[in-house]
This record gives sequence, structure tokens and C-alpha cells, in this order.
Amino acid sequence: MNRKIRLGLLCGTLSIGLATQAQRYLAEVFTNDQITVTSDVIYGTNVDFLTSNLGSPLVPADVVALQTAVSTGQQIPAAYFDPGDGSTGLKVTNVRMDIYQPDQTIDQETARPVMLYLHTGIALPPPINGSPNGRRTDSTAVEICRRFARMGYVSVSMSYRGGWNPLAATEEERRGQLLNAIYRAIHDVRQCVRTLKQDAGEFNNQYHICADRIVVVGEGTGGYIALGNATMDDPAELYIEKFRPDPFDPTRSYIDSTQVGNLNGFNGNLTLYRPNGFDHATQFCVNLGGALADTSWLEPGDVPMVAFHTVFDPFAPFTEGIVIVPTTGGPVVPVQGSNLFMQLVNDYGNNAAFANFPDGDPYTDGARVQYGTSVTHGSTTVNINSGVEGLYPFQRPFWTAPLMEEASPWQFWDQNHPLAQAVVSPGPPPITANQASLASNPDMSATKARTYIDTIMGYAAPRIHAVLMSDGACTFSDVQDNVNVVHGVEVFPNPASNVVTFSSSDAAIMSYEVFDVNGRLVRTASVNADRATMERKDLTPGAYSVRLRFADGFVTRKLMLD
Repeated sequence: MNRKIRLGLLCGTLSIGLATQAQRYLAEVFTNDQITVTSDVIYGTNVDFLTSNLGSPLVPADVVALQTAVSTGQQIPAAYFDPGDGSTGLKVTNVRMDIYQPDQTIDQETARPVMLYLHTGIALPPPINGSPNGRRTDSTAVEICRRFARMGYVSVSMSYRGGWNPLAATEEERRGQLLNAIYRAIHDVRQCVRTLKQDAGEFNNQYHICADRIVVVGEGTGGYIALGNATMDDPAELYIEKFRPDPFDPTRSYIDSTQVGNLNGFNGNLTLYRPNGFDHATQFCVNLGGALADTSWLEPGDVPMVAFHTVFDPFAPFTEGIVIVPTTGGPVVPVQGSNLFMQLVNDYGNNAAFANFPDGDPYTDGARVQYGTSVTHGSTTVNINSGVEGLYPFQRPFWTAPLMEEASPWQFWDQNHPLAQAVVSPGPPPITANQASLASNPDMSATKARTYIDTIMGYAAPRIHAVLMSDGACTFSDVQDNVNVVHGVEVFPNPASNVVTFSSSDAAIMSYEVFDVNGRLVRTASVNADRATMERKDLTPGAYSVRLRFADGFVTRKLMLD
């Protein structure tokens, strides 16, 4: 299963001239005026479901024209980018990212970990989503990206494609449309990761990143997407009961991969992404709200996770329940929240790298003191589970009606911005996006939000550090074949023609997994010995990544097959 790597090596060494009293990646070592922002970088081009008319009779011809243009390297005609041009039914869009990084003239490090940020917004733009938030330039997105950049990361705030109808007449229609929107957004995340890795591997690494140290942080809807990206890796997962239009027909899913693409976002009539030779593996997942599509997606060996969740979140259940659309209050799909899935994350050992952090720091203590306790608001009581290391529950005041329970105390926005003043409900009285959002964040302010972001950073940063970093160097792009760094691991012969041997000089190899360049698991076996051999069989020539699992973690090596 791809992306399931617990790594323990630092992406490069400390920069020359950084303050010695602060440790890079754990604290801020750059100032805000030492951060540069590169905006509107295109990471992909794909079908725009917000502006396309999928019922148009022009769509079949559009599919042929677009797929032909992309496959043959031709330029997509301008009409497809123009929502007002009626000569096409399908529309396409360039999806973009903003990149925050320490100024390269100041920071000499050339292999820096990446924090990829996914904004909120129920897969619709503001104010259509009933909120002033929902863009990669949201105040919270910018704040968190700048903080990670000041710690030495390369922060990427990416847009992703939305498009669905929260006013659809039935729950089944809403469910199918929203599931497809989230699925397409996961494709966008994977395309963004592949594009960043391609730049690092083929195009002079202009952003100076470490391509195998990528943390995905998702807020609200971005939390659903981040969790889906971290756990969705088997086509069968699209056919669980809640994903079927007919729960008794296991052969049909709301998500038709022949149309919208496979798990990678490839090979569908309505997707234009193509393989670029790089995988979409990421190494850590953080959700601020949101929920997991289904706990059946979660497995031992998935990436470590940290979750922040308000205990009485009215939209994404803290433990388990139905996703509620903020704009309409309508139910969509049952999901599992942080209070539930983080138990499994720990039961599976996925958070072992930091599960035994000692007490004593205010953030660790602030989370643990809540485990195993109960909180009551009005007539409702929520039990915070035990055994949920990595979960930080946020308890907010009980606001009486017509105010709502709080969902996102880390959010803030300019109340006078045109998006905030847009009318989202005609009333009477008319309700603006600002008023609608204040209903679930009544004492919103920049000061309050930044206080919660202080906790988010203070709790997440050392846990990310424990998983991704220690003394050493970025291994995915820099390691040479047969270099022993952990447990005296060797892979030989390399390159290989037929049989490959994996060996360890001082520990038993529990199992191995082999991934191709697209991140697909192509071979796996249990070992429980210090040596294993693998026959090539039907594996095609090319580059592979081999992950060896030990009792205390994983070691990854590159393998070439002639």
C-alpha cells in the first residue's frame, strides 16, 4: 500500500546563519520579511465541473477533442477555458498553487520538507458556499503557510476543483455529487504532489524541496480530502455500501472511474491528468476538522496522523454521524470523525513514532488531560475516547440558539470584504456570508484564530518532526544504491535482471513492499528474517521503490530492474 512510510531522516542540514536558540522545523527560525511567495503557479489542467454543462450534446465530441489534444501534446483551444463560449459543453481550468518559502538568497538548504495545505469550502467557491472562506488565499491558509515557511518548510497552498449541488432534491443526489467532488479533489492533490516531485527530479528543483518529505494539512473540507488522500488506495474502497446508489448492488458506485478516472486521476473520459513518472506518496496527514470517509479505508502502515477537532462540530461529526452541509443544513453521507478513527490509527501502530511522547509540554498535556473524559452541552454529552494519541480536542463554549456549536475556531476573515458582505440567503431578513459564518464562530477574531493556530502548530510540529526528521539527509533523491544507513540494509544486485536480495545486518526484516514509479504496490511479502529474495517475474524494466519493514520502523531503497 503506497504512502505508508514512517520515515526518520532530516531533509538536509541546518542553514548557515540561523539562530542557534531555535531548532529548524520545530520553531520559527526565519522572519516574515524573509519569506517569499510565488503565486498562481499552475500544477495541472483538467475539466472544470463548476462551469461545464455535462448535459450538453456537445460533450461526447468535447471528450474526444480534449483527450486527443492532451495525448498528442497539442494546446487546448481557448474556447474550452471560456465559460461564456457556447461552442463547447465541457470547460477546463488551470489549477494553481501559491508557494511560500524562506528566501533562497538567505536559506542555503536545498532539500526542504513540504507542507501542502488544503483549504475549506464544501467544494464550492465563496460566497456560493455560504461563507467568505474557501480559497487558497483564506486568512487561515495564509497564516498557517507562513508559519510553516518561517520554520523552514516550503509551504504550498493549493486550489482544487469543486462543483456539486448542495440544493439537490434528495440525499442520494447530494451524496453522489459531493463524493465525486471530493474524489476529484483528491486527484488534484495527487497531481500537485506529482508536479512538485517532477520539478524536484527533472527541472532543477527550483523550490529546493525534499520530495519524500511531504505533509498534507487539510482544513474543513480540506480535512476530508487530506484524510482521503492518505487512506484511499484500493479501487474496492469505492464500492463500500454507502458509496453505492443501490446498497444491494456491489458492482455500482456513485463514483464511475471510467468517467472521472482511477485512483491516480488517470484513464477517465472526464480527466486530463497523465502520468509524469513520479508518484503521489506523502508522509504525514493533519486534519483540522473534516472526517474520514470510512474507517475501512484505514489500515496498519498508513501514514501517521494528527487531528484537531471541536468536540461539538455541527458539520463534521467528532465521533461518527452524518456530514451536514453548512449552507442548507441538509444531510449528505455518514462518516467517522477524529475521535473514532484516531483510536484505530493508534491501535494499528501508525502513530508509534510519537505515541510515547513524555508529558510536560503544554500542548501534549492539553490534549491528554481530555482523553477519557465527557463534555456536556445542553442535553448532549460527548465522550472523548482514550487511546487517541495525535488527537487534540477543542472545547468551545456552549452557544445558545440561534447561534450554533463551533466548527472552526482557527478561522478568521475580513468582515468587510465583498465576499463576506455577499448575501447568501435572501431572507427576510437577508443573511450575508459573514453573518452565516459567525453563527458557528460567534466570537471570531484574528487574535482568537491565531491563538488556536498557536496550539495547532505547537502540537503538530514536534510530531511531524518525530516522524520525518532526525540527523541525516533527504533519502529519496540523494541515497545511492546499497548505502547502509539503518539496520545495515542492502539491496543487491542493483540494477537486477532476475532475482533481488534484501538483507539486514542487525535486525529482522518483517516484510517488504515494492512500488512502481506511479506509487502502485506491485509486490509484497512477509519475511521475518534478516534476508529475503524476490523473483522478478512479470515486473517491467524501470525504477522501483522498496520499503522494508522492521519492528521499529521502515527503510526505503531504490531498485532498478534491467
